[in-house]
Amino acid sequence: MTLWFVFALMTAAAIFAVLLPLGLRGSKPSQGSEATVYKDQLVEIDRDLAAGLIAAGEADAARTEIGRRLLAAADPKNSPPLQSNQALRRLAAVVALVGLPAVALAVYLPMGSPRLPDFPLAARSRAPDAQPLDGLVAQVEQHLEQNPTDGRGWSVLAPVLLRLGRYDEAVRAFRNSLTYGGESAERHADLGEALAAAANGVVTAEAKSEFDRALALNADEVKASYFLGLAAEQDGRKADAAKIWHAMLDKAAPDAPWRPLVQAALLRVGSPAAPALSDQTVAAAQDMKADDREAMIRGMVDRLATRLKQNGDDVEGWLRLVRAYLVMGDRDKAKSALSDARQAVANDAERLRQLNEGLKTLGIDG
Repeated sequence: MTLWFVFALMTAAAIFAVLLPLGLRGSKPSQGSEATVYKDQLVEIDRDLAAGLIAAGEADAARTEIGRRLLAAADPKNSPPLQSNQALRRLAAVVALVGLPAVALAVYLPMGSPRLPDFPLAARSRAPDAQPLDGLVAQVEQHLEQNPTDGRGWSVLAPVLLRLGRYDEAVRAFRNSLTYGGESAERHADLGEALAAAANGVVTAEAKSEFDRALALNADEVKASYFLGLAAEQDGRKADAAKIWHAMLDKAAPDAPWRPLVQAALLRVGSPAAPALSDQTVAAAQDMKADDREAMIRGMVDRLATRLKQNGDDVEGWLRLVRAYLVMGDRDKAKSALSDARQAVANDAERLRQLNEGLKTLGIDG
């Protein structure tokens, strides 16, 4: 109610700002003001004649003219029509008193209200024609019904269906992508992934066949290699799985985004993880002075610790950090890192198990 009261006061102030000039313009001039001016002029003429400033003839002519004006001003017929605009002013007052609030309410009520919730900036900046993902998928599916041989369309639709969990439809889309878009290692690997997802994560014989075809086309196909290692693990061949995954890490770039996934898989099969430093880094460090080499290693360890504070799900990263502190002789930091690692994965039983097993390989009781 307080807000509405403030709005009412503001509206009233606006109305009076409109009415005040109308009232001032409609006021009558004071009675006799014009006649008084002319009488003063007659007195001035007499004063100028006595002082010799004007001739007698000029004084008589001036008196005659001023007298004529004085008579005209005194005649009621010649007075200005003060009431001629009264109707127009009354109409303007009515419009100000009634029309202004009515128009303001008519505009304000449909468009805004002080009780409306906040409209976040992200929602305001969003494109007005943005559509839900399901709606876009439906449009692509409708297009493919009319153009079933559009290989590019199937390639676009298939990964979206896989992400939405519509695995059987994703398998069909990936098959059509291969049929109408041509063979490629990536498409065979994607089809194998969809087949495994449709089988609740089990790498079936059909999925394995697709991964083999992918590697036949491209020996460095990462997805196919990982899932073949997963197939070996599911078959109980942990040594073969570890061999596949180690080969992947040996060829991978240090910043490969899938490296933590493979390292966690290696911990799962009980295989030692990759070294904390690459061979190139070790070779470069051998040519440095002792102080420079120690500073480089500490810098790398500090960056690893910073990254783990931002993302504590990397079990292999925590093991590398603990091992690095132990090698550097910082047992207090190693204990602190171990405590932080257990706290980071405390709510994930599988990661906690992997952490404890990795600590045992370092000679630390998990």
